[in-house]
Amino acid sequence: MNSASAVHPNTRWNAWHAARNILVVRLDNLGDVLMTTPAIQAIRQSSPQARITLLGSRSGAALARHVPAIDDVITYDAPWVKGASHGDLTDRRLLTTLRRGHFDAAIIFTVCTQSALPAAMMCRLAGIPLRLAHCRENPYDLVTDWVPDRDECREGMRHEVARQLDLVRAVGFHTANERLVFRYAATDVLNMRRKFTAAGGDLNRPYIVVHPGATAVSRRYPAERFGIAADGISRDTGCQVVYSGGHDEQALVASARAAMSAPSISLAGQLTLGELAALIAGAQVTVCNNSGPAHIAAALETPVVVLYALTNPQHTPWRARAHVLNHDVPCRDCLKSTCPQGHHDCLLKVQPDEVMEAALDLIEAPPPVWAPPLPLRAATPALAALG
Repeated sequence: MNSASAVHPNTRWNAWHAARNILVVRLDNLGDVLMTTPAIQAIRQSSPQARITLLGSRSGAALARHVPAIDDVITYDAPWVKGASHGDLTDRRLLTTLRRGHFDAAIIFTVCTQSALPAAMMCRLAGIPLRLAHCRENPYDLVTDWVPDRDECREGMRHEVARQLDLVRAVGFHTANERLVFRYAATDVLNMRRKFTAAGGDLNRPYIVVHPGATAVSRRYPAERFGIAADGISRDTGCQVVYSGGHDEQALVASARAAMSAPSISLAGQLTLGELAALIAGAQVTVCNNSGPAHIAAALETPVVVLYALTNPQHTPWRARAHVLNHDVPCRDCLKSTCPQGHHDCLLKVQPDEVMEAALDLIEAPPPVWAPPLPLRAATPALAALG
């Protein structure tokens, strides 16, 4: 046994709590970074004097200005992460940037199907003395504090938020508030309202938000069905239907709107991330796929109906008023960006009237009675500290 593995956990905790310049690494999508915000908040609350820098993809780094616990951001589209493109930093420039950052510690957040070792190698080469990560295989000296990764992608696995909270607890970082964190500015609200009105919306009437896009084709419910469901919600509630999406999702929004008989509003391609959050915050309900807006809605405590493809189970809205809709299939947890069976039954067998009924239930349901946050769990995950 490595002698360092026998060190009392509190000895390791002291080293981590002494760190004043901490790098947090989350290299995948915006929604993944958002699900990591409770863990980042735990770092901030446990070490209020520390400077926290996010190393994130171009998509994920956009969230940094909306998370007060993050002081700075380094943008890097890593070649070992799915869907990465040519980023702002090459590998050598990233290494130089990390060295110049003089970080005391690095925490590498990954989903269970990713390896933390490429990022750990970069951090080690940059001279960062403390390095924490989940690892399935023994990382030896690539990380100094190793939490063995026992997660498997299957029904009943722990939620992604819980996974990252457990990681930072292993070195003594805790928080009493485990909610997702997203903040937007007053200017975001004002700009959203101006665009809302310019698009033909009435700020004095209630509205719902419909977001038909998702990065992976396998996670997209048919846009036309979103339109059919939205039409029914509008008819039964009188709510305005407001569509959101990126520039590249305008065709999906057009298809959804074409399926409606009621008028609708499109803000696709018009909103910044903060403005989208302001829009979602004011909605009666958000209806979307398993994508970033689902997690923004959860962070802002807006009710959300999620068309949740069964590609992986651990990314449902965290502690939200939500209905998660899908049809069970034997090929669930496939982890594929395109349905490998070609039938897409996990979503296609969900009918628009089910979506409508789920939304109506959330609109009509009273908000839950406030309850204090759950107490911290006494136990921490197994930690093997490497020399």
